[in-house]
Amino acid sequence: MNIVSLFSGAGGLDLGFILAGHKIIWANDLYSDAVQTYRHNIGDHIVEKDIREVRSDEIPDCDMVIGGFPCQGFSVANVKRHTSDDRNVLYKELLRVIRDKQPKFFLAENVKGILSLDKGKVFQMIIDDFSSLNYNVQFKLLNAANYGVPQTRERVIIVGVRTDIDFVYTFPEPSHSKEATDGKEKWVSVREAIGNLPDPDMPNNILNHTYSKYKLVFNGYIGHRRIDPDKPAPTVTARGDDKGGVVILPHPNGQRRMTCREVASIQSFPTDFEFVGNNSSVYRQIGNAVPVRMAYKIANQFNEYIL
Repeated sequence: MNIVSLFSGAGGLDLGFILAGHKIIWANDLYSDAVQTYRHNIGDHIVEKDIREVRSDEIPDCDMVIGGFPCQGFSVANVKRHTSDDRNVLYKELLRVIRDKQPKFFLAENVKGILSLDKGKVFQMIIDDFSSLNYNVQFKLLNAANYGVPQTRERVIIVGVRTDIDFVYTFPEPSHSKEATDGKEKWVSVREAIGNLPDPDMPNNILNHTYSKYKLVFNGYIGHRRIDPDKPAPTVTARGDDKGGVVILPHPNGQRRMTCREVASIQSFPTDFEFVGNNSSVYRQIGNAVPVRMAYKIANQFNEYIL
């Protein structure tokens, strides 16, 4: 299918759809480094511009609109989140494009915290808004670890099918589980994901294999918790300061932070995917992305529909 992507970032969600056989014909993001990363790895079809300044007639017609709309205002990690947060209204731009382009399908992604914001009222409002555009809407909370991603990252996936389209989307069945029960594979561990990468302090030619020197202090807070190499990593976040390191996952050896490449591997980006920008920017791009492997599994389900 021909797909329009909003809030594309570095392209994790888009890459998953491409790997599943779909074509991204137009993409958009405001973050310059992420746009450069996208162009370098995926294509020139991305437009660097505030989506609020992009008219709907500037966007091509498509079969599907996808987007992980900005989620900082919704995240449970943001203790100051509230319904009036300006970032929360950006979903309305996704809504606007869907309304005006009337694609057969749409897919939206967001953090788990969106479900509980204002005791569920915000999420119900979003679902009602999408449904009012004549779409059959469903959603599901997915754990990336259940799809072979070495990370226990939970995300809400919202799927809409236009009411005149004879198709029912089914969310992908988990291929992995914590205990490898019911014929499933065992969750992929951190060791399996990054164990083959060389020591970043030794000469190597691995892309983005550099790390933040921000001091390690194990105190139980996000970014300061020890990593068990035999389990999936906790959620990779995009939070941080101008030093680029407060919430970067520690390496299991307890001696340093994970490199950008190691964190990208935790997000299931291929090793030849090169990020543009300094370490802080790259960590941010990776933390904001949808894990590629989970995106692929989600996208592949749309292949049941015959155009």
